Amino acid sequence: MSRTPLVETRHLYKIFRSQSGLFRREKKEVRALNGVSLTIYRRETLGVVGESGCGKTTLGRTILRLIPPTSGQILFEGQDIAPLDRRTLRPYRRHMQMVFQNPYTSFDPRFTVLKSIAEPLVAHTDLRGDRLVARARELLQQVGMPGEILYRYPHEFSGGQLQRLAVARALALNPKFIVLDEPTSALDVSVQAQIINLLKQLQADLHLTYLFISHDLSVVQHISDRIAVMYLGQIVELSTADTLFQGGALHPYTKALLSSAPIIDPQLRRERIILPGNPPNPANPPPGCAFHPRCPVAVDVCSKVEPSLLEVESEHWAACHLVGKEVGA
Repeated sequence: MSRTPLVETRHLYKIFRSQSGLFRREKKEVRALNGVSLTIYRRETLGVVGESGCGKTTLGRTILRLIPPTSGQILFEGQDIAPLDRRTLRPYRRHMQMVFQNPYTSFDPRFTVLKSIAEPLVAHTDLRGDRLVARARELLQQVGMPGEILYRYPHEFSGGQLQRLAVARALALNPKFIVLDEPTSALDVSVQAQIINLLKQLQADLHLTYLFISHDLSVVQHISDRIAVMYLGQIVELSTADTLFQGGALHPYTKALLSSAPIIDPQLRRERIILPGNPPNPANPPPGCAFHPRCPVAVDVCSKVEPSLLEVESEHWAACHLVGKEVGA
């Protein structure tokens, strides 16, 4: 894995605003991203995990500028793309692609496979006619699909086959960076393994960089080099996958998250950490550390001061006042 940054975010915020009530006078703000700063290195897979609603998908879509950030920087190869308008952003689009969660809804049912895969090629290249068809066949071969399916429609394929086609479409413009938004969550377990192995092989062959978003910890462990743990729009822990899954988690939330993962071997036992209550309302977050109302080891300072994400060990970052003070011991 290269240590050269490809994508960086600096103090990235995404605030969704809404109005309700009589005459729409009640204004609400939801901080889906609350000052996220991270670095994604070339040819690595950065996994992002957390509960539903923590901001994982918003992070991926904001980095790709599918939704505009409220403030902060998004650096792609050193260039801040956050303030770019649609026209100026266009050359960067071909280098950043996305594979969506549900393969059944990410394809237009009226489009053939050829038309779906060719759409980005028509928009960004001069390939037409036989050259376009040849490129589409090449992409299908890369993802293990036969070339004769070019003129079939999405309803004729299984979920796993459609996700292979989604990967082929994402590869069409030879991107450097791909956001994978829970690409296996809608698939059977056996098919999940096939897609994960395909993604790893493509990464090795094409030198791709992934942001892999998932709630499935076993999948994230298998594919990721490093893992970022999110809670209520913030990164609370960031470390290598080996450190996190070999008992090195530091943040109380990460420990609770890992304790919820099932263990296949019945001889192994793990203490389950049950967190009280529900995640707080993002429109009305608690003061101080957002996790403190559910934290089993919270102290007085946690409800008053928001902790910073600090490097507490080499390549291991955590946002907790008690890290280094026997948290959870």
